[in-house]
This record gives sequence, structure tokens and C-alpha cells, in this order.
Amino acid sequence: MKNTTLKKHYIFFIGEELPQPKAHLVQSTNAANAAANLGYSTVLVYPDKGAKAINLANLARPFQPRQTPIELIKYYNLHDKLKIAPLAMPWPIDHFRSKFTDSNTIVSKYYLPFHILPTTKLVHSRNWNFVKAAIKNGVPAIYEHHHHEDKPFEPEIVTNPLLQIAVTVVDTIRESMIKNGMPPEKVIKLHNGFNRLFMQRQPEKAAEWRQKLLQESQKLVVYAGALQQFKGIDVLIDVANEMPNVQFACAGGKPAEVEYYQQLVKEKQVHNIKFLGYVLHNELASLLQAADVLAHPHCSGKAATFTSPLKLFDYFASGTPIVATKIPSLVEFQDTQFITAWCEPDNPRKFAESLKRVLETHPRKVEGYPDKIEFIKQFSWENRAAKILSYVDESLLPQLIL
Repeated sequence: MKNTTLKKHYIFFIGEELPQPKAHLVQSTNAANAAANLGYSTVLVYPDKGAKAINLANLARPFQPRQTPIELIKYYNLHDKLKIAPLAMPWPIDHFRSKFTDSNTIVSKYYLPFHILPTTKLVHSRNWNFVKAAIKNGVPAIYEHHHHEDKPFEPEIVTNPLLQIAVTVVDTIRESMIKNGMPPEKVIKLHNGFNRLFMQRQPEKAAEWRQKLLQESQKLVVYAGALQQFKGIDVLIDVANEMPNVQFACAGGKPAEVEYYQQLVKEKQVHNIKFLGYVLHNELASLLQAADVLAHPHCSGKAATFTSPLKLFDYFASGTPIVATKIPSLVEFQDTQFITAWCEPDNPRKFAESLKRVLETHPRKVEGYPDKIEFIKQFSWENRAAKILSYVDESLLPQLIL
């Protein structure tokens, strides 16, 4: 008879190194952080290809949950309850295209069954291979799936009672998952959440941002998120060109993307938009609070049908007025008062008109607009985590360590 007393951990697996400035990594780390905040023994597991990966001790005893380092805490705005367990991936793993040197294979065939499994009660991942491996090894699993794919799900996995629930963020992806074989009763739609630290008012730090970015009497419009064309960055540059007396600031993006857009605005001679690069999450909240208006200029197209409005909830938490484009994934918010102004996508002139109107009608408040702050409370990562776990059989829930 198996000893289940040691099975206590709620494992979140990410198949990429951390930290990196990617939205899906922000989502996954904050989901794990929320589970830890609820009091579960939560461990964030991810590959480690750094210098420590060649340490033989780390290979012999690779699963060692420990405190989250300050670097990750600042990068993703995490709390102190979450544990991490980087898995050593020394050369030649992922250096050669081979099933036997692929990190997914190493995790599912070696680390999971021999090292992670003995103390694991439940796993949660956006990595389908890890979810499959967990179920095949008798561990209950939660699967997150946030993008359209045409690949069918394996019937023996999706019908297995150990697959507790699959989670997505918009109805269109839920529909495609069902089309690809996921049982309808096993897939739910839940929005992403916001980190509760974004609700803490930081007036001094917000003032520092304004002093750093603005000249006297200027207004500040902030965008936070990926620096990609479909996100509306090119539109925002054109908007800035139409509003020369307003300062625009964009937080996010990889170094190459930041460099590309910095060069583009030089060529277009748009002088009132700054690209700040990736802003650590412990600094991003004060930047959002520093803005007069927050911009969500997402373009139309296929991505608009499934994009997860991850930053939108951080926007809400800041209490700052928001101007957003009408895209399918935001439809359910159109009848609320929490997005200050809507306009059609792909139209810089209309977006500029909306910004000008909001700047006139909604003066900046140091304390934020309280209706937005109150509304966002329902979308905390902790509330999201609790809803997901409500679909898990009580006997399969991980250990509470409160």
C-alpha cells in the first residue's frame, strides 16, 4: 500500500527558464503565487540551464523546494510563501534536436516519476506533456490552455478521472478545445487575475515616475504589455504623433523590440513617446498609478479573439482611467463603467479622440478612482485559484500549511 502522507505539494510546472519578460510566464508565476497565498504547499518548478545545472549534487537530488529568490520576487511581484525548485538541465539538454535530449522528455521521464512524484499531491501546468506524464503516473492534474491549436487531445488522457479540470481565458478557446476532444464538462473559462500588490497605493513612487517622465504641465499616457504590432504599438505611435503635448510611455518588450520601436519613432520623428523596456513588477504598479490615462490599443484580427487581457486587470487595480479598443475578448466589459472609453481598433484618430476626451473629463486622482479599485477585487489571482480548486475532488486537494 502506497504511503500518501508525504504527498503534500501543489506543483506548478513551467517549461521555460525564469525570469523572462513574457506574459505567459507572468500568468503562470502569479497563478502559483496565488495558490501559495491561499495556504497550500505550493512549489514552482522550472528548468535551470545556468551554471548550477552542472553541479552533480543537483542532478543526484534535483527536487529541493526552497525559498523564492529576491530576483524572482521583484521580477514578478511575488510573495514570500511560494517555494521554487529549479531542475538542472546540463549540456547537451536542448542543445541538440533529439527526443532524448529534450528537456520535456527529461522532466516527464526522469524528474517527475523519480524525484517530484513522491511528495506531489496535485500538478498544474500549461505544459500538456507534463500534465500527461503526471496523469500516467497516477497524479491528478489541472491543465491551462490559452491559445488556439488544431492538435486533438488524447482521449485516454482527457477522459481520465485524474484530469480534474482544464482552464482557459476566453470562450473561443474553450470552444476549440471541445472541438479538439476535451469533454465540455472538463473545461471552464476564467479570466486571468491581478496581483493584489497592485492595489497598494504608492503616491511617492508614482510622483517619482511623473517627475522622471514629464515636463511641466504635461499629461501622461501609459501602455504596459508586449511590444508587438497586433498589440497596437504602431497605432499608439501614430496617436502620440497626433497629441504632441502629451507624453506617452510604454513598459514592456524584449530588448530587440524596444530597440526596433525606438528606431521607428526616430524615423517618424515622434518625440513624445518613450520605451522603458521591461519594468519589474514591483515597480510597474506605481507607474500605472502615475498615469493620467492607461492605453489598451489592441488591434483587430485573429489574436483579438483569444488574447487574455492580463494587463487590463492590473490597469483596473491601479484605479486609473482606461481607454481600450473594442475587441472580442473584451466584449463582456462593454456594458460596465470600468473602462472609461471605448473606440474601434486600428484607428489612431479615434483612439486619440478618446484619449483627449478622457483627459478632459477625468482629472488624475492620486488615490485613484475607487469604483475601478472596488470592481477589480473579484479578479484577484487568489479568487481565481480558489475557483479552480473548487473543481478538484476534495480528497485530491494539496495540503494546507496555514
